[in-house]
Amino acid sequence: MIENPNQNETKRYTVTAALPYTNGPIHIGHLAGVYVPSDIYARYLRLQGKDVAFICGSDEHGVAISMKAKKEGITPQQVIDKYDGIIRQSFIDFGISFDNYSRTSSAIHHKTASEFFKKLYDNGDFIEETTEQLYDAKADQFLADRFVTGTCPKCDNPEAYGDQCEKCGSTLNATDLINPKSTITGETPILKATKHWFLPLNRYETFLREWILEGHKNDWKPNVYGQVKSWIDAGLEPRAVTRDLDWGIDVPVAGAEGKKLYVWFDAPIGYISSTKEWAAREGKDWEPYWKDANTKLVHFIGKDNIVFHCIIFPAMLKAEGSYILPDNVPANEFLNLEGNKLSTSKNWAVWLHEYLLDFPEKQDSLRYALTANAPETKDNDFTWKDFQARNNNELAAIFGNFINRVVVLTHKYYNGIVPTPNGFSEVDEQTLAELKAYPAVISSSIERYRFREALGELMNVARLGNKYLADEEPWKMIKENPERVQTQMYVALQIASALAVLSEPFLPFTSAKLCNILNIKVNNWNLEFKNWNLTKPGHQIGQAEILFAQIEDAEIQKQIDKLEATKTANQVENAKAEPQKEIITFEDFAKIDLRIGTIIEAEKMPKANKLLVLKVDTGIDVRTIVSGIAEHFTPEEVIGKRVTVLVNLAPRALRGVESEGMLLLTNTAEGKLVFVNPDAEGVINGAMIS
Repeated sequence: MIENPNQNETKRYTVTAALPYTNGPIHIGHLAGVYVPSDIYARYLRLQGKDVAFICGSDEHGVAISMKAKKEGITPQQVIDKYDGIIRQSFIDFGISFDNYSRTSSAIHHKTASEFFKKLYDNGDFIEETTEQLYDAKADQFLADRFVTGTCPKCDNPEAYGDQCEKCGSTLNATDLINPKSTITGETPILKATKHWFLPLNRYETFLREWILEGHKNDWKPNVYGQVKSWIDAGLEPRAVTRDLDWGIDVPVAGAEGKKLYVWFDAPIGYISSTKEWAAREGKDWEPYWKDANTKLVHFIGKDNIVFHCIIFPAMLKAEGSYILPDNVPANEFLNLEGNKLSTSKNWAVWLHEYLLDFPEKQDSLRYALTANAPETKDNDFTWKDFQARNNNELAAIFGNFINRVVVLTHKYYNGIVPTPNGFSEVDEQTLAELKAYPAVISSSIERYRFREALGELMNVARLGNKYLADEEPWKMIKENPERVQTQMYVALQIASALAVLSEPFLPFTSAKLCNILNIKVNNWNLEFKNWNLTKPGHQIGQAEILFAQIEDAEIQKQIDKLEATKTANQVENAKAEPQKEIITFEDFAKIDLRIGTIIEAEKMPKANKLLVLKVDTGIDVRTIVSGIAEHFTPEEVIGKRVTVLVNLAPRALRGVESEGMLLLTNTAEGKLVFVNPDAEGVINGAMIS
């Protein structure tokens, strides 16, 4: 193991983003939690001229893939090929600038992971044990963690998985579950002996305590540090690195036939194999990016991966002995959607490939909204109304408005040629000095992984430009002092060119458009501002174009309606009957008098939104019944309806009207009221129900 580098001596950066499971497309939670932050960081480093390897790839092993294959009736290979293609395209579409995006099904990864396991095995770093694991006798197979559900022993959630409770976040073993059930057959599994290899994490407690709890107490995010501390303080235990599965990388030792490397063991090694693939393609040596003390390694992940990247993978690297450790693991919390947890299985998500169908060329609008509302220290909520407001009130009204005014006025006054300034006033000097301070300010935030804060400072540059124009009013000054306007427009154009550079990590598509408008190239983030005079006097700029189009209410309502349809579909799919009430006797039931009736009159109860006053022909009389159905039916809709009536219910006064009975209704899965009524011909009013 190589000690962490001194930041001042950093020669290269290895930046990794969590490998997405190829069991489904990418949604906004993935983008906000991992891929936009890591892309901002990598783009920023490149603009600084740093040597960067930005690494990712598809995680194509493990139970999630097998489950998807069974559900869709296809092979695991077909699953990973399908979703790897969709995921890759989404990353391209949203400008996630990986230097290499690999696959854990690739030959180079199988070889790298097998060699890593074999080295630890040969060094005696594993414990070999025969333990009892859950086994589905009907399916004749051992059950991997995600093929088991049951009650969480910590929070009593009845739908916990064998590896994790998604309600309380606890990491579990399948054998911890109460009342476990196989998701394959629904059977209760039995315990059956099987041999596996375990990484003894308890051996690394002292190392992890010194490295993280003492060495990184001041520079790691509190949410990451706190989760790691709670794990270590609770005491680490050996963790299996192999599993009885039919999909994955074969365990490369004798006596392990039919066993695969556990996905949490092989997946992080995917960063290494992806780096090898990149280096081979680029003609580079991969080892310095993983084994040189002057390399800074940073893992971007979501909070559900903290334990793997901060405890287990470092323990693996420590055991192997020749690798550097991560300098930081700036994990984000979760992003919710319209008040509810994002869920792939429930389709409660905004899928990236679908987003672009409804909002073409608005990648940066989403990147901006997700960064501005990033769940950096706590869970945050994405709403479509907030997305619209950020696009219209911030990107369009502040950033886009400033650029448009600068470009339009430059063409109006100077035919698009940057004017020569005629001396700088105190306001000009102050504005340029403030502008020149922003690169260092934004850098400071990015270096500390505070991307939301950095984005706010970027927008302050646009605000600086708007304020300068509003205060100076060149459109008024042009008649009385055109020489002064030359300086004003020159200063405004410097702010515009600065925005082209500073926005590139956050809004790469906008930066490219702005560079095209200004006819410049963004090639460095020069903190000393020496080369920032990108739009020199005499420079010809291009024509104005809209950077951020307004998003209309109808577009947002369409997205809200789509989610409401999803919610309704979930309610229908997951509808469950109410539990049976207490047992009654036949004599109890015989007391109930149910009759068929017809509603002959109906009107709304004054000053009561939920009540209708009905006249019902019960066959034995015509009586008044007050029913709480006004939110579901109009009076006109119910006149003539045949209904089931409880006629011997004791009368009850409701808002001064005596109600003599009750109509029988039920709810659909969507929550709509429907009458329980007879449709057969020949059933007369007053017919008894028995």
